[in-house]
Amino acid sequence: MRTDLVLLAIAIAGVSLSAPLIAATAAPALAVAFWRNAMAVGALTPFALFRHRAELLGMGRRALLLAVAAGALLAVHFAVWLPSLHMTSVASSTALVTTTPIWTTLLLCLRGHRPPALVWAGTALAFLGVVILTGVDLSLSPRALAGDALALAGGMAAAGYVLLGAEVRRTVGTLAYTYVCYATTTVLLLVTCLVSGSALGGYSGGTWLKLAVLTVCAQLLGHSLINRVVKGLGPSVTSTAILLETPGAALIAAVWLGQMPSAAAYPALAVIMAGLALVIMADRTRKPQVETGV
Repeated sequence: MRTDLVLLAIAIAGVSLSAPLIAATAAPALAVAFWRNAMAVGALTPFALFRHRAELLGMGRRALLLAVAAGALLAVHFAVWLPSLHMTSVASSTALVTTTPIWTTLLLCLRGHRPPALVWAGTALAFLGVVILTGVDLSLSPRALAGDALALAGGMAAAGYVLLGAEVRRTVGTLAYTYVCYATTTVLLLVTCLVSGSALGGYSGGTWLKLAVLTVCAQLLGHSLINRVVKGLGPSVTSTAILLETPGAALIAAVWLGQMPSAAAYPALAVIMAGLALVIMADRTRKPQVETGV
């Protein structure tokens, strides 16, 4: 478990670079989402086809369909959340999209699992930390409400993505699952970009470099390591830890972009860490049980 926690910390650091990099990248948000997945698929293809071909071909029909479904949910997460940032306040969008662990826990309950009280308490405490950092700035304008709804849908989609990933990873290796998932996300985001008219090219060299860095840090080291550790840590711990992306992005933006975080950033980080600690404690003290099973 200790190794998984270290890898999870690296993954959170990777995804925390996402928002600052996207903010500094002169390309449409949906195009950024497409290229980070497409470049990741390109980087993984040699390994998938030559070193893991047998595993890919040996994926059962059920595992393959679940991996495709996870990729579809990841595409939905990107496609609805990124536009919401331009429709509602960043604070509201961030707070609503990070409801992922709440939906994860609720989905586990619907599937017949009974998460310990510590999981509920830790999830609520961690989310409170996000609210402390971002605030809640809900507007009653139709556009802002639509943006809030999109951000909330993004959080729900991310919960399904984590749960399906945990299920597939029970029998499928990280690279095979990740390859199928990212390939699905890439195809669906390509269609979305073409339909929406998002420009997929004509960028400067600096923009392409930032897209490459985003792919390596946020996608290959971020989401891919999340896919790696979700098997051992389970969806509850993994989805709760993703809340650390919010203060992580704020601290990175302070160092890189000179955007100093508010005074609430540091106590918010402490509250999120306390909530995550409760979820991990519940996971380690409860009786061993299978947490997934679609």
